[in-house]
Amino acid sequence: MRLQAALFVAACVSPAAAIYPDEVNQIDFHHALLGAPSFDSTFFLKPSSASNASLLYTISENSILGAINPRDGALVWRHNISRPAGGAGLLRGLDGNNAVVGAAGDYISSWGAQDGKLIWETQFDGGSVADIELLEMEDATAASGVRDTIALIAGKSFGTVRRFDGDSGAVKWEYIDDSGDVPFQVSSSPTEIFYISLQSGLLKSSKVKITSLDPVTGQQVRQHILNTEGDITGPESVLFVGANSASPLIAWTDKSQKTLKVNVIGTKRVSSVTIDNTSGEEIQEITVHAPHKLSSLPHFLVHYKTESGAWAEVYHVDLKSAVVSKAYHLPYLQGQSVIATSNIDANVYFTRISDLEAVVVSSASHGILGRWDMDAPSSDRSVAAVTEVVSKGKSVAVRSVILRKSGDWQLIRNGQVEWTRPESLIDAVAATWAEVEEQEELAHELEVEGHESLLGAYIHRVKRHARDLQHLPQWLQELPQRIISSILADEVTNLDSFGVSKPVIVATNSGRVYSLDTGRQGAVIWSTQAAEKPWDVKNIYARAGVVTIDSGDGSSVVVNASTGAIVSRSAQQGPKLQSIVNFEGHDGSSPVRLGLLGVQEDGSPVAPFDDITGFLVTTSADGRVLGWVESDNKTPVWEFVPPSGQKIVKATARPAHDPVASIGKVLGNRSVLYKYLNSNLVLVTAVNEKEHVAGFYLLDGVSGKVLHSISQAGVDPLQPIASVVSENWFAYSFFGDVVGDSSAKGYQLAVSELFESSIPNDRGPLDAAGNYSSLHRTGNSLPLPHVVSQSFMIAEPISHMAVTQTRQGITTRQLLCTLSSSNSIVAIPRPVLDPRRPVDRDPTSAEAEEGLFRYVPFLDFDGRWYLTHSRDVTGIKNVLSRPTLLESTSLILAYGGDVFGTRATPSQAFDVLGKSFSKLQLVLTVVALAIGVAFLAPITRKKQVNMLWRAT
Repeated sequence: MRLQAALFVAACVSPAAAIYPDEVNQIDFHHALLGAPSFDSTFFLKPSSASNASLLYTISENSILGAINPRDGALVWRHNISRPAGGAGLLRGLDGNNAVVGAAGDYISSWGAQDGKLIWETQFDGGSVADIELLEMEDATAASGVRDTIALIAGKSFGTVRRFDGDSGAVKWEYIDDSGDVPFQVSSSPTEIFYISLQSGLLKSSKVKITSLDPVTGQQVRQHILNTEGDITGPESVLFVGANSASPLIAWTDKSQKTLKVNVIGTKRVSSVTIDNTSGEEIQEITVHAPHKLSSLPHFLVHYKTESGAWAEVYHVDLKSAVVSKAYHLPYLQGQSVIATSNIDANVYFTRISDLEAVVVSSASHGILGRWDMDAPSSDRSVAAVTEVVSKGKSVAVRSVILRKSGDWQLIRNGQVEWTRPESLIDAVAATWAEVEEQEELAHELEVEGHESLLGAYIHRVKRHARDLQHLPQWLQELPQRIISSILADEVTNLDSFGVSKPVIVATNSGRVYSLDTGRQGAVIWSTQAAEKPWDVKNIYARAGVVTIDSGDGSSVVVNASTGAIVSRSAQQGPKLQSIVNFEGHDGSSPVRLGLLGVQEDGSPVAPFDDITGFLVTTSADGRVLGWVESDNKTPVWEFVPPSGQKIVKATARPAHDPVASIGKVLGNRSVLYKYLNSNLVLVTAVNEKEHVAGFYLLDGVSGKVLHSISQAGVDPLQPIASVVSENWFAYSFFGDVVGDSSAKGYQLAVSELFESSIPNDRGPLDAAGNYSSLHRTGNSLPLPHVVSQSFMIAEPISHMAVTQTRQGITTRQLLCTLSSSNSIVAIPRPVLDPRRPVDRDPTSAEAEEGLFRYVPFLDFDGRWYLTHSRDVTGIKNVLSRPTLLESTSLILAYGGDVFGTRATPSQAFDVLGKSFSKLQLVLTVVALAIGVAFLAPITRKKQVNMLWRAT
């Protein structure tokens, strides 16, 4: 009766809004990511001449440029400018300029610095952008306040320098270098533009050639070559090329790294400075830091790093003689440290940040202007930093953004960590929900009791309760706080005990593992470097207290789920794996691992799985689907090969946790259509790229028998094709011809539902069968299902599909679709996709009672279906769903670009009291009634006694 009542409630509740406004940042979280920043294209910048506040701009290794609010680390805007041509991304900006210019591959674009709106863009053939700079000259500023752009385009045998108009992007002039030299960089002084290229020398060495260009016409003014033969062998040998400064520099060292050589661009003089290395260790890295403003003092700093420490030297440049002289040095410091440069008018400041302290000095003298102790040192090594210094009389304040080796950002204000952006999460390749150790132990104890005799189970439970008494003092101490919080907090937001706030473990391609707290807006609990980049993760599994991550080379890492500490490692072993199969069952909402099996690239398992009862379906590199059973890993039981010309692109199976609450669908006339329930369903997608045909084949995973097949014509194989299987239905989406009209094309979403028979109350061939076999054809062989299909036109492509999961499968399912064009995730209610919806007519009263409504060919995504609401969730490659202890609630996690998590309640939260229910008011009402009863009871007794006396 309880199950029937729950089914009735779930069926009667209409689909509600995916998320209410007051639930934003309460039940969901979103990490809007850029990726690992490019430290030479990251800077603080005032977005307009009228603004006093700065934003933080960067372009990542993924060629995503954006602006960050330094106050809280929130993303202001971003754009993906990556191109198939590849190439490192570049970003440039100037204070007071109303635009930033980015470039990647063969593409250059200008964006509004404050709002991120596109100003202009251009693309070209035959080369890629090697460098860009914004001109700070007087004639380079348009009426709108946007500066002109100088771009260096490198081709196979030529280099081109172009000047683009700041407002329109029109080419004002171009200079072509067809000498065959390697284009390197562009720079500028207050009066000239410099084109720097590398000319081949003797013995694989290079010479630096500098060409001076007229900024108005682009004509060559003069040209000279620096004698760098023997020192420079390629672009990597040049330490620094200054840009847009009063004294742009080129710096390099000799091969022995004993002499620093500096040239002021535009002059022929090369200054040599002896490197004073008193550390006794070999120099591992040399970095030059210099200002990038025309008004800045001609000062620069050279940072020398060894294995155990670092020191720095500050140099001044005489603009008249182009002589470089040492001003002072920052002493040798043990441990890791980074240095950043910042400007206030003409003054130049250097900030040195180590594990212990942050120090600010002026480029003019060695006096310390500010010193702050740092928070606890990070195990994630610092790579670079950018800073913004604010003068306060004789002292200064500074905020610094530290770029970590993992790709994460960290803003430090006067030594205190303000926020951290986990940018390495953009490379997430696997994720799972962590199992709380205490709950796992209890589940294990209950499982043990369930397998013992009645007396043994009773004795085991008494012992367990006796052990639990050790936690009684702590429980009593926390009891008042728990009572108060349970009364004051509404039940919707206080559901931790029902498994809605599980930590999420995420593994990234960069070898880093994160733990995210879903109960605190996805805050990072811990992160650790578990492997080297790239990390070919094939499987991730969480059990009591630990998480095991298996990679394609056969190695694995076991991580403590609470602290992130590495518990154990196993070395590489065996052949390279295509995938790793995790045999698991489910005990309620908790997965139970039964075994682990690697699959080779030819589709065969690496070993027999004798100790695991079941079967295995794999795909091979040559385009076959193979079926395997235990005790044999050499010969498949069956194989499926698509028709000639088709190539398998995907194979989808039912989720491991896919409970069925009802074996039939009750119709309006109280008859029943029995569902075709087969836990071994596999949906195979194959594409013929030449004929633009896609085939969808539904297989029985045990026998390999084709249960149903569909062919779609006019399919574009370059567009996303997504599919999913659940319960007794499957869905897929593609871009292709509209059925019945080959001239019309569009994005389509198709749904098919499987029944045992087309006749209500009929179970088909298996009606009287006690059992059947998928393998043996004698007797009652596997029957074919009755399939009802329908398709819908949709407005945009679906890149990935998943289905919500609940504990008992009673709640209405939702189809989770990732929309790559609008960067969002929608949860389509299953009743909307019912293929039995009446076509070209209104539903009858019986069909309306069943919940069916008229079929409409175009499926418009209702705004209430968007789980991401107004958020821009980009780059999603996978969406996971997990049940909770509440039947109404399913956990959702999306990752692969951004990381997004939320809760879904497809039939509303029918098993949770809503926010409108006030427990405090209920308690006060009960207390008031108790007081009223206590006060009125004596009066009532007195009145009854008086009435008795009067009666006598």
